[in-house]
Amino acid sequence: MKVLGINGSPRGAKSTTLKLVEAVLDGAEEAGAETKLIDLCSLKIDYCDACGVCYKKGRCVHEDDFGTVYDEIMASDGIVLGSPVYFGSVTAQMKTMIDRMSDAIHCQLLLGKYTCSVSTAGSQGHQEVEDYINRIMVAMGANAAGSAGADMAVPKGMDEAMEKAFKLGQTLVRDIENKTVYVEQEEIHRMMRDRFGKIIEANKDEWTHEYEHWTKMGWL
Repeated sequence: MKVLGINGSPRGAKSTTLKLVEAVLDGAEEAGAETKLIDLCSLKIDYCDACGVCYKKGRCVHEDDFGTVYDEIMASDGIVLGSPVYFGSVTAQMKTMIDRMSDAIHCQLLLGKYTCSVSTAGSQGHQEVEDYINRIMVAMGANAAGSAGADMAVPKGMDEAMEKAFKLGQTLVRDIENKTVYVEQEEIHRMMRDRFGKIIEANKDEWTHEYEHWTKMGWL
């Protein structure tokens, strides 16, 4: 079992978000998983320019570090994404990675994988970022096991978040092992397949890669 941590904070070793990502990985490792950490901000990932080539061919035209990150995501059973709060949302680096995953949401490529999120805020807002990350990952087909976060202005907030993050890593592993079903998320998965099925069908002559994938999965 492989659990991947992706940290979207640009603060390097000083990042409190990084500490929470590592705590999740520590919990997952204690529960028996193999873990790996990616520092997103040390990589070169270009912006998505909406060219649509990934829909047609299943690959991106940009030759940068995204391909390596994407391959690691696809090879993982569990993924934890971490971002501090930047003006009510994730960092630009995290958003850039997410925007490059258009093919993943169209083809529901995270189906069967499990995910969780962590975030830190100077004063407030971490829950909104955690919810955003989990919502995006569920939309791509993954199952969200929960989140952990801290408002740094709250006394002992980080200590409590670290403990919660460690336990979250253990929960992530148990969910993977037990193939845990979250009923409300299954309904979202159904809705996403219905939504994108219509889009893929409408563009089948142009989006040949995605149409072939959907046909192979038996969704069309």
